[in-house]
Amino acid sequence: MTGWERFTDSFFNARVMEQYLPKIIEGFGLTVILALLIIVAGLAAGLLLALLRAFAIRPLNWLIIFTVDLFRALPPLVIIVLLFFGLPSAGMELSGFASTWLALALVLMAFSEEIFWAGITSVPKGQWEAARSTGLGFVATLRDVVLPQALRLTIPPLTNRTIAITKGTALASVVAVQDILGAAHGAVSHSYNPSPLTMGAIAYLILFFPVVVLGRWIETRFAWKR
Repeated sequence: MTGWERFTDSFFNARVMEQYLPKIIEGFGLTVILALLIIVAGLAAGLLLALLRAFAIRPLNWLIIFTVDLFRALPPLVIIVLLFFGLPSAGMELSGFASTWLALALVLMAFSEEIFWAGITSVPKGQWEAARSTGLGFVATLRDVVLPQALRLTIPPLTNRTIAITKGTALASVVAVQDILGAAHGAVSHSYNPSPLTMGAIAYLILFFPVVVLGRWIETRFAWKR
């Protein structure tokens, strides 16, 4: 057997791929669900914290800043492990899926809060003053004048950060979640052939490459025109 034949037999074994393809497809579906839940929860929580921070309640802002900095500093894998293995000691038990979702949603919340806050503070002070001079209250000014401008400014960095954190769903395999990588690892263990990892890599490309392209389009479509 030549070197090329050994390579194809190891990473592109058709028999092994056909046998374990259903498992990879199941993992693909689970990864999609996990990614969507992370995006929805993380962005919503980040926006909420940024809006609360805009009210300038000092003790609350200190708490928000501490929370955001904490989850920005901790590696996502550490948070997942702490939630999955640490919480049972405190009488709370989370599944691997829930631990991964909560951990990555908290990380996305932390980064998105900073991005949303940067967008809010980048709106010129004159916009606030002009809106307030027309009789709008603080909440109405924030909602109708400042936030629409801030959200448009945050689209490029928010899109990139969301994609980067969502790819962390691969860490779910560490806590026995049968996502794409978990299914691929299980298949490798049973088949003694790394071809399922090749299928896993292809599955991640199918999932995230269109997301990257969509993110680039969103940046171009909604960014401020020069």
